Amino acid sequence: MVELIATTPAEGLLPTSRSGVTLNEIVLEQVISIAPFAAQAEGVEAALGIKLPKVGGSVAKAGKELVWFSQGQFLAIGFDPTDAVMGKAAITNQSDAWCALEIKGSKSEAVLARLVPVDLRASTFKQGNVLRSKLGHMPLHITRVGKDAFRLMSFCSMAGTMVHEISRAMGLLDARG
Repeated sequence: MVELIATTPAEGLLPTSRSGVTLNEIVLEQVISIAPFAAQAEGVEAALGIKLPKVGGSVAKAGKELVWFSQGQFLAIGFDPTDAVMGKAAITNQSDAWCALEIKGSKSEAVLARLVPVDLRASTFKQGNVLRSKLGHMPLHITRVGKDAFRLMSFCSMAGTMVHEISRAMGLLDARG
């Protein structure tokens, strides 16, 4: 019998660090999409004990994190809301669909400016803000998780390319001195 060994999407590729910027993989134990049925948003909030985030936002409370994902859809990160919202929302476990990376450091914005076609400066993209964009040619969900830190999520199948593109941009910034 073949013995399978579970690995993470970016296993063996990270961590890496250059110019004071560090790129690490984040293992998100649970990622569950929640899409409230018509007229059920308040029921979902009551069941979870947490408000659904506004477009482009995220909320965290008592170890629960909810992030806006797309119109009428949210991601529950790190907890399973299935039982609480059953019958009030469409629920999909996406835990093994995403590769999550954290880029942090004083030049993380400069690295991302070379790859993401949106303004991620702290003056416009504040902590807790989220958006859907692209990193090069890949779909990207990005959350500012700290002053100089971002969580980047793309499909698991894109993990190697995502790490390569970010590492390359880190190297280009490093070469500038």
